[in-house]
Amino acid sequence: MLIATDLDGTFLAGDTEARQKLYQHIATDPDITLVFVTGRGLEAVLPILSDPAIPVPHYVISDVGATVVDGRTRQAVQPLQADIDAQWPGEQVVAEALQGFPGLRRQEVPQQRRCSYFCEASALTEELHRIADSLGCDVLYSADRYLDFLPRGINKGSTLKQLVHHLGMDPQKVLVAGDTLNDLSMFEQGFKGVCVGESEPALLAATTDRTRVLHSHRVGCAGILEALAFFRFLDHATLAPAPDVTPCGRSELAIVYHRLPYEEVIENGRVMRRGHTSPNGIIPTLLSFFADGRAGSWIAWSSTNAGEAGFETHTDVDRVRYPGLRCARVELSKDDVDVFYKRFSKEAFWPTLHTFWERAQFREDDWQVFLKVNRLFAERTAAETAHGATVWLHDYNLWMVPAALRELRPDLKIAFFHHTYFPSADVFNVMPWRRDIVGSLLQCDYIGFHIPRQAENFVDVARGVAPVTVLETRNCAPRFLTYGCAVGLDEMTTAIEVHGRRIGIGAHPVGLDVRRVGRLLGEPTATRTMDRLRRELSGQRLILSVERLDYTKGTLEKLIAFEQMLDQNPELQQKVTLIAVCVPAAREMTVYDALKVQIEQAVGRINGRFSRVGWTPVHFFFRPIPFEELVAYYAIADVMWITPLRDGLNLVAKEYAATQGLMQGGGVLVLSEFAGAAAELHGAVLTNPHDPNDLRDKCLYALNMHRAEAESRLRELFGIVQHNDIVRWGEEFLAAVAAPVEVA
Repeated sequence: MLIATDLDGTFLAGDTEARQKLYQHIATDPDITLVFVTGRGLEAVLPILSDPAIPVPHYVISDVGATVVDGRTRQAVQPLQADIDAQWPGEQVVAEALQGFPGLRRQEVPQQRRCSYFCEASALTEELHRIADSLGCDVLYSADRYLDFLPRGINKGSTLKQLVHHLGMDPQKVLVAGDTLNDLSMFEQGFKGVCVGESEPALLAATTDRTRVLHSHRVGCAGILEALAFFRFLDHATLAPAPDVTPCGRSELAIVYHRLPYEEVIENGRVMRRGHTSPNGIIPTLLSFFADGRAGSWIAWSSTNAGEAGFETHTDVDRVRYPGLRCARVELSKDDVDVFYKRFSKEAFWPTLHTFWERAQFREDDWQVFLKVNRLFAERTAAETAHGATVWLHDYNLWMVPAALRELRPDLKIAFFHHTYFPSADVFNVMPWRRDIVGSLLQCDYIGFHIPRQAENFVDVARGVAPVTVLETRNCAPRFLTYGCAVGLDEMTTAIEVHGRRIGIGAHPVGLDVRRVGRLLGEPTATRTMDRLRRELSGQRLILSVERLDYTKGTLEKLIAFEQMLDQNPELQQKVTLIAVCVPAAREMTVYDALKVQIEQAVGRINGRFSRVGWTPVHFFFRPIPFEELVAYYAIADVMWITPLRDGLNLVAKEYAATQGLMQGGGVLVLSEFAGAAAELHGAVLTNPHDPNDLRDKCLYALNMHRAEAESRLRELFGIVQHNDIVRWGEEFLAAVAAPVEVA
């Protein structure tokens, strides 16, 4: 059968239960052909096509019948479109003929092969009809305000009839649905039809004697469902409410992240689990959130023993430190992991998000793997969570989970936190799947970012995908910098409405487990490392740099600036040492190989130029340093030099501020103003990593800073990091997710 339906007031209307039921039937029944027949222009239909909660139509008839396209490719259906085009004199011809005509006001909406106006009924004079006749156009007036000039003989019904004939379908198996007078032409083609509840009285009056038209009292989708049963397209049993299914899981809170909270290694043929060796990152932060015994599920992928008998879908994380946390694992093949995470995410999404879009490689085959993996995550999450539970999704690797999860479990409260930078629309929109991604994210109840600039960028991107109504805004000061850095903003959006759904938006910079830093500083490992470093660097000022190997981190730019500083300030030679810790990427990620060579060449060049007996200017560590040792480096560093070209936040900056604050030191943080943390960490010396002169000068300023200023800046930094710690971050985020919606 074929369902041809108007949108506003019809297919997009009705209560949530009726909409979900109808949409599910259409999406799962291969024998149903869905056609959107709307007065909207095709451009205005695109936001609906990007909403994953709404089934994608096979065809779209828009512009009151003047445009007909394939719903998936959005290409014109020929020869139908050519026949319509031949009847249209052209927009400018019609608009000029009506220029200055009394009572007409052009509608400022997308429109093709038609001209649309607002007017009162009194404007429909004989002169207006004479102009229409002279142009070879028809006039359509509806809802006592909408006037359309259309190609002669073209309307919703005529185009639908031609499409049905073109598809070779039986007209007796067509159901049309509408609610306004400009839908009347669909009912005049002899199809079975339904005027849904709250239809325009003029449409009801015009169809009252038509025996093949049902006048339903049920609004929107509920009326269409009634018509499907009334005309026996589907039986009542098929349309009966599905029985309630008790959720398989019991977790009231689920953390969904693409990585496990532990590492899996094979030792002596056995799979062993241990903590992550990465010196920083989000995993320790999220684990800290469960350190107080909070119960929940951590959902992540694992390829260990994938495809073999005995794969563990559930494991404990750490019964002592996190007794209430259970890990639910998504089994992926090695090929899936290589594509999903190590190749596609890093070669397509990562560069685009960090504004290096020219480096991005977009492959459709990889996108299909990404969709499959995200679906597996959604299915595992649906099975783990209790009714009405909160699901906390993390980062861009899981962009498409909200769409699948909303379909599987509409009862869940879905929250998403975006850890990486979120760019402006002109960058994000280069991605071929931007509408799918944003449409999925708009299924969330709440979306969090580190800082206001990233949140506002998302809202701007969403505006290009769907009609966005801003419901709430908030000043960014005093917590965040406004005009003081590259990522500052004075006002941010905190709630939007899209497709009738309210979505909360928030800025929540990830906090640090300051207590953990304090504990590690008291351990013998840190004490021994500090003593060793003091001996090795006796008489030296220490500049410290810690980051992963990545072109976004500005490592090469920093080394070039350091070389300039030594060259132009010879008095610093043999008195300043740069320790650069560069954590390597996964072995399979060859995208960073060239950068690694460039960095090593720069280090070799600097040390070759300036080294003296007993002094090497750059100590380069191309390996991770365990965090219990890294805090010792933080403790004795005079300057922490963090220079990403673009970064979502940067926890290393907070780790340094926490360590120096706990040690009552006087270290200076030099931080890129393109790092998200720059908007939050008042007290840092901000630098532009794209300007080698500024990089050099700000580092030199930090080295020469008066002790009183350094201590003052550190007190401000430490106060922020200590107050906005990991516990507060988690509590504030979940409180924002759970906050009741104020009804105006």
